[in-house]
Amino acid sequence: MHIAILTFDGFNELDSLIALGVLNRIKKPGWRVTLSAPSATVTSMNGVTVHASSTLEAATEAEAVLVGSGIRTREIAADPAIMGVLRRLDAKRQLIGAQCSGTLFLAKLGLLGAVPACTDLTTKPWVQEAGVEVLNQPFFAQGNVATAGGCLSAPYLAAWLIARSEGIEAAKSALHYVAPVGEKDDYVTRAMRNIEPYLPSVAAATAAAA
Repeated sequence: MHIAILTFDGFNELDSLIALGVLNRIKKPGWRVTLSAPSATVTSMNGVTVHASSTLEAATEAEAVLVGSGIRTREIAADPAIMGVLRRLDAKRQLIGAQCSGTLFLAKLGLLGAVPACTDLTTKPWVQEAGVEVLNQPFFAQGNVATAGGCLSAPYLAAWLIARSEGIEAAKSALHYVAPVGEKDDYVTRAMRNIEPYLPSVAAATAAAA
């Protein structure tokens, strides 16, 4: 399974790199997590330069895609060349998640439709201008599309992807590994409380019980 984390110049390190770390807690053949960028290197909002490990074109063929945020999101979302490539993203065959200003990409690409979304407070008015309702919560998902708001919501998106592909116990294990010592059980419980209602198996079970 290839999970591509879209990463552009001006990216927020917490979004891309925390997700990268949590997702790589899965150790199995074929599991591959890459930073996908429009160029060979990209530099973060705080001056950290990283090498891309896959292209935007490769991301459109990945099984899952995460879109991080950054200080140049509005500019990049107006770039016809980049958006032309990203229009090949397809929630019918891919799991797609976005965090903070990354949610603006999903809105501009029409991947949210009438579905509400999460984002950060700075990006909120831009997403609303794109016609999307913004929720006051850290995580929301419907079907194959998920959004999260706040830099430290990155583990929620990563855990959602793991739960969707490898199961809930695998997601809990990945979160437990990265959680602070002395708070691990509480951290995992809180995180899964935000994620589990939006997992298809849990939602179906809840509906059946009702």
